[in-house]
Amino acid sequence: MANVVILGTQWGDEGKGKIVDLIADRFDVVARAQGGHNAGHTVRIGDKKFILKLIPSGILRPGKKVVIGNGVVIDPAALLLEIETLEEAGVEVAGNVFISNRAHVIFPYHRMMEKATEQTPGKVRIGTTSRGIGPSYEDKVGRRGIRLADMLNGDTFREQFQANAVEKNLLAKALQIEETWDFDAIYDEYLGFAERLRPYVCDTAVYLQDALRGGKRVLFEGAQGTMLDIDHGTYPFVTSSNATAGGVCTGLGVSPVHVDAVFGIVKAYVTRVGGGPFQTEAEGDAAQRLRDQGGEYGSVTGRPRRCGWFDVPLLRYSNTINSFASLIVTKLDVLDGLETIPVCTAYRYKGEVLKGMPALSDVLEAVEPVYDERPGWQGATAGVTDYDALPEGAKDYLRFLSDQVDVEIGAISTGPERDETILMPDSTLAKLLK
Repeated sequence: MANVVILGTQWGDEGKGKIVDLIADRFDVVARAQGGHNAGHTVRIGDKKFILKLIPSGILRPGKKVVIGNGVVIDPAALLLEIETLEEAGVEVAGNVFISNRAHVIFPYHRMMEKATEQTPGKVRIGTTSRGIGPSYEDKVGRRGIRLADMLNGDTFREQFQANAVEKNLLAKALQIEETWDFDAIYDEYLGFAERLRPYVCDTAVYLQDALRGGKRVLFEGAQGTMLDIDHGTYPFVTSSNATAGGVCTGLGVSPVHVDAVFGIVKAYVTRVGGGPFQTEAEGDAAQRLRDQGGEYGSVTGRPRRCGWFDVPLLRYSNTINSFASLIVTKLDVLDGLETIPVCTAYRYKGEVLKGMPALSDVLEAVEPVYDERPGWQGATAGVTDYDALPEGAKDYLRFLSDQVDVEIGAISTGPERDETILMPDSTLAKLLK
């Protein structure tokens, strides 16, 4: 009985939501380890489109249990709206969603602080969504955060909230934030949120341990992507949590011994949102074609994504951090019709080919990508579900990527629908999903 991790290998938006939804029927529990409601998973089922920000997309499979772990930061209003939207669509939420009592809570002052600091003159702009994710994690690490367990305890909550209110008022004055907060109103509102969420809250680490000991199969999922990891990403242009395989264990309270394999979701090209180095970023018409063909606009924010070509050194580094058993390639169909497809196979810096991933963003910004121009294909891959039916050029492209990274390709997504996927029958992915 295999328990597997699904992770983004690039800068997020690789299509994790679809893949989790696709394979969730083979698992009993789907558990999310980190991030907040700034990262959306889009899933299309027939004529219905679901955008899930906090709840794992496994909830769309009848009878499956889903967990929001302690590593996630939660905006209660956003979570409750997501629950309501799912229920209105006929999805059974009650009894199927479990939220960690140790998950930290996002408050209105977190959103305002993030927006204000992002606009501070002279500050490096990360390009955040200003949803309070970073400041909530800052409070968590600073040991002044408020968790769901605290919010559900009225006495503890009032004491912690009042202490934070004093600190946030002082900080707001220092940042010259003119907006004022009615802390009494916020406190009362969040007490109401707490009661509405109470039926879902539990010690999810214990819940997961019981499930694992009982022989249940667990699918662990991460938000964002490896290159946005707070420790291993393109710092400081990163998220505020660990979006790598190690973050799954700390973000859910499970031992690494329970993880049988890690699978990486990789887009057939590359995108990123916000600021920061992007070694293979395309320009002009080439970038716009990828954006339009791939629908590269944020599912939560609507922001246009920066688009570029496949980056082999980036994926090799991502594999070094996570040790992927298989890669799942998404959006292959976006490349249909291109005469040639540039693939970056190395970085050159000051005339020398780099052997690893630079730690300094300034260096990464300055590297020269070394491209191998791969032949494209004129046949369509969109909607193809049989590998043999792919154009020969598409097969050659996939083989080239696999050989360059030295990781097998376990599946290929050729469209947004569940059934628009090719599962390679002899892959590690296919064997573990049996």
